[in-house]
Amino acid sequence: MTSRAELLRALARDFASAGLETPEREARALLKASLGLSDLDLLARGEQPVSPDDAARLTQLAARRMAGEPLARLSGTREFWSLDFALAPDTLVPRPETETLIEAVLEVFPDRAAPLTILDLGTGTGALLAALLSEYRNATGVGIDRSEGAARQARENLARLGLAERGQVIVGDWASAISPGFDLVVSNPPYIPSTDIASLDVEVRVHDPLLALDGGADGLDAYRAIAADLPRLLARGGRAVMELGIGQEADVAGLLAARGLPVDGPARRDLAGIARAIVTIAA
Repeated sequence: MTSRAELLRALARDFASAGLETPEREARALLKASLGLSDLDLLARGEQPVSPDDAARLTQLAARRMAGEPLARLSGTREFWSLDFALAPDTLVPRPETETLIEAVLEVFPDRAAPLTILDLGTGTGALLAALLSEYRNATGVGIDRSEGAARQARENLARLGLAERGQVIVGDWASAISPGFDLVVSNPPYIPSTDIASLDVEVRVHDPLLALDGGADGLDAYRAIAADLPRLLARGGRAVMELGIGQEADVAGLLAARGLPVDGPARRDLAGIARAIVTIAA
């Protein structure tokens, strides 16, 4: 039988030949996820044999990865803000640039003991809501999603992370069924223009739900709906923090201004230097 170390080397070679950017890292991650191993298992017990059934399963997963299926979809989980989130077909894979929203919230609400009330519009896996509840120990929140599958997954994630007592998830069309008065509204809405969907990377175009990607003809449909409701949803002095697509800062700021919602400084930039998180204030 083939050993763990041999499988790891072969998998890394295959991934490199397939053009994956980080073949060794992805090979290690897939092997760990497939066999339920830790880094220590690979380092200290790499010569242990792998059963034919486990090797066959790993081969199947590797073929799916080389065909463009994201590693997170294969493992079924993704880390966000140092928390692990289980995925579902109805949820986006949480991405590092979305952590810029958490950083922006921590900037505008520096008191971690504040009893914030939080609304997460389009919660998906519940990543934004859970990350914020983990930072603000006295906060409570509501996540809302149009997808029952996404809402179910968010509930499971909150429960597994021990946050279900302070966070609930409901199904709805944006905030139409939500009462007003939140200190904080966050959202990573769909913002890809409809005509751009076909040109997205296969990892996104094929494996992420269209409902969470398609922002309408100009990519701004969700922002229009959210901006129209923010004056009702936010308590006086409350803040809304929303993720932006590339080049959308001025357009979204204009939509907010038209509703009497000034932006709080320039959009916060992600690690790539892209304006990613816009912050607005309720007068």
